[in-house]
Amino acid sequence: MNEILLLSAGLLSIFSSKLPVETLVLPEGFVISVYARDVDNARQMALGDNGVLFVGSRDAGKVYALVDKNGDGKIDDKVDKKYIIASNLELPSGIAFRGGSLYVAAVSRVLRYDNIESRLENPPKPVVVTNKLPTDKYHGWKYLGFGPDGFLYIPVGVPCNVCLTHDKRHGSILQFDITTGRSKIYASGIRNSVGFDWHPDTKELWFTDNGRDHMGDNKPPDELNRVPVNSLNPNFGFPFIHGNDVRDPDYGDEAQPESYVKPALELGAHVAPLGMTFYTGRQFPEKYRKRIIIAEHGSWNRSEKTGYRLISVTINGSWVESVEPFVTGWLKKGEEDAAGFHWGRPVDVINMPDGSLLVSDDYADAIYRISYSK
Repeated sequence: MNEILLLSAGLLSIFSSKLPVETLVLPEGFVISVYARDVDNARQMALGDNGVLFVGSRDAGKVYALVDKNGDGKIDDKVDKKYIIASNLELPSGIAFRGGSLYVAAVSRVLRYDNIESRLENPPKPVVVTNKLPTDKYHGWKYLGFGPDGFLYIPVGVPCNVCLTHDKRHGSILQFDITTGRSKIYASGIRNSVGFDWHPDTKELWFTDNGRDHMGDNKPPDELNRVPVNSLNPNFGFPFIHGNDVRDPDYGDEAQPESYVKPALELGAHVAPLGMTFYTGRQFPEKYRKRIIIAEHGSWNRSEKTGYRLISVTINGSWVESVEPFVTGWLKKGEEDAAGFHWGRPVDVINMPDGSLLVSDDYADAIYRISYSK
């Protein structure tokens, strides 16, 4: 029998008191609340056709299914049932849902769980979609997403801080045909992308990329990138150039700047941008429509911590017009810790049918819900 956890109002209240969401700062009119708790190492999220929220993990090796529906069948904006539909997987961070099936990335494999929403209590054995991806665990966890063209997109990080390898799939985003099993490199020169989405109008792919380490506190920048429509395997410069013009100390002499696509936006160094989404709902004010919301997971090796927030990016056509904080407060700075103290690390962001947003947090093992009321 599959593991099921019923969440009582009392337990949810106790757990919420341990997460100081009241310290989070949002624009006027926005509210953030705890949507689910005890979702170990919560990473990428995907929404099923019938409203089940699926959540991958990385270090926990589990995939969750969360149901927001209480005993009388009503949706009440918090998770009432939690199922563990897979466990003991290898870094199953990335997931995607399509055609009634859940797709799960587990380093070298992509697995498929068919008719999963009707089988939460007794999940089917997974079908192996592919087992031919690189086996490296360093940056081996994947993000998954189906594009408007029906292909599955799979980023493959480099197995190092900074290097070149013989496998050209390292440092790329793959376009994978789930029918034939064939793949090709869609974009390259990418260190490690853990989040992407398609512009709702232009259908251009936008993605985050995590810059290399050990070049100091303030460089190189992390990136938000755009793949131009109809481009053929655009190269974004890694490992030769970072950001617009920061040459790598080891590989910069080999750079060919005229061959690279520059980032749409340079983000802060070490902010670790992960999941992102275009806001497509109608609950938020009109000005937020089609903005990109990015989860900055936060630095791990900077002398003063940075990131640990959501940012809002306004797009004008195919270009970035402005950037502003959207949710802050997971990071606290004070005399007790000169580098800063964080109690959460946002990972992924997903649109919900009612126009709210959900945010996963792999440090606090939680899912938050952001809503707006006038």
